[in-house]
Amino acid sequence: MEYREIGKTGLKVSNISFGASSLGGVFHSLKEEAGIEAVYTAVDNGINFIDVSPYYGHLKAEIVLGKALKNINRERYYLSTKVGRYGKDGINYWDYSARRSRESVFESMERLNVDYIDLINIHDIEFSDLEQVCNETLPALVDLRNEGVVKHIGITNLNLRHFKYVIDHVPEGTVESVLSFCHYTLNDDSLADYLDYFESKGVGVINASPYSMGLLTERGVPDWHPAPEALKRLAGKVIGYCKSKGVSIEQLAVSFSVTNPRIATTLFSTTNPENVLKTIKYAETPLEMDLLKDVLKIFEPGFRDTWVNS
Repeated sequence: MEYREIGKTGLKVSNISFGASSLGGVFHSLKEEAGIEAVYTAVDNGINFIDVSPYYGHLKAEIVLGKALKNINRERYYLSTKVGRYGKDGINYWDYSARRSRESVFESMERLNVDYIDLINIHDIEFSDLEQVCNETLPALVDLRNEGVVKHIGITNLNLRHFKYVIDHVPEGTVESVLSFCHYTLNDDSLADYLDYFESKGVGVINASPYSMGLLTERGVPDWHPAPEALKRLAGKVIGYCKSKGVSIEQLAVSFSVTNPRIATTLFSTTNPENVLKTIKYAETPLEMDLLKDVLKIFEPGFRDTWVNS
């Protein structure tokens, strides 16, 4: 397992990390015992960074993860959760106010059975008023950082340009990391365009969803996936091509996403302990450059095509 620092935080994390969204039954139904075992398997095999949110499963992911963390020494992992995006009774809602953000951190700690958070993120700022994020949400989190309740502060987002706006409009050092999803994958590497900027600001980079929310899997794209139909068809061609070469699309996707040393870690999510071991193996498999070249050529008509978050 390779370990890299998130920016200047001092957090040296495994280059493949555990995203706990699946523990909330976000993508598939959850067997809680298997999900807890998946967390144990990740940590026992070198993964030391875990990311979650109160939004995932509308609190369920944090609750299930908390059950697992009760039995894991706190020194063995770094923990990331979020504020700003929530859900209740099947309805999503957003609240980026200072008061709610502060309350949310303490509520998350209780569910997670921890007394501090290593990295607190503002969740999906594309849904927020960016001025409120800069002038209210982030200052509230800085106060918590000064109190030692949280150690470091980050922001998450689908739209890459929003990262730059926020970082440019707050005091230096306020934002210590960014979490970007679906923008450093086989079909979209647009995150690469921002790496020089992030490095110039001392901001670490976390990549999420190497499978592009299921687009790059042999199981096939889920019905709810927001990608354009043309991109889904291209993904189907890529999956078939990789099979013909004796390589799973999942292996190539993970190998690609973890290879860039300028990205601290890549998050994946599963409730299956066997899939945890498979993903770690994929991360340790050298990238097949000839196959990558062929896959990028297939994706070329839709390369970097994106979609609106929801």
